[in-house]
Amino acid sequence: MHVGLDFDNTIVSYDRVFHRVAVEQGLVPPHIPATKNDVRDFLRDEGREHAWIELQGYVYGARYREAVPFPGVTEFFRRCRVQAVPVSIVSHRTRYPFAGRRYDLHQAAHEWLREFLGAESVKGTSVSVFLELTKSSKLERIASEECTVFVDDLPEFLAEPGFPPDVERILFDPYDVHELPEPCIQRARSWQEIERMILGRGAPAAWTF
Repeated sequence: MHVGLDFDNTIVSYDRVFHRVAVEQGLVPPHIPATKNDVRDFLRDEGREHAWIELQGYVYGARYREAVPFPGVTEFFRRCRVQAVPVSIVSHRTRYPFAGRRYDLHQAAHEWLREFLGAESVKGTSVSVFLELTKSSKLERIASEECTVFVDDLPEFLAEPGFPPDVERILFDPYDVHELPEPCIQRARSWQEIERMILGRGAPAAWTF
């Protein structure tokens, strides 16, 4: 088994930081739900797509340290370590924002991951990290890493025609808002579900650290 994972909005949650920054900057009223998608939808409904694009660059580049792992992510990595399951993080992320200040988005992601993977709870897990510039290179990396399962938050990516056919696909959909584009794609609404779907197979009934 070789687990492949997307990064943004799959491992790491930006929901609260997007809301916090948008309120700080006066872009949205405080009563808007504290999720990234609700902030995005509010700005788009007001015809402020450029403000949304700049906000993304600022959050991903300057406020990334405020982002947190989704609940259950740490436990998943810890169990991968215990069961000696290798993990490849494969993300499609531009190097610099499309608008606003020129933050190095790859450096920001690597710094967040360095801190996360260096924590005692997950240290020692076999993890490779790849930040790809295009969707096609992300697909190629999933294939070259020989992932047997891949988890992503974007249904359209999992349904890409070039997706490696032998890789099991899991859609991480914590708010249960997406339609499954293909019957072969499974849905997980939490990392506890992902853990059961991937590591529950043949896993010991109990394990220690």
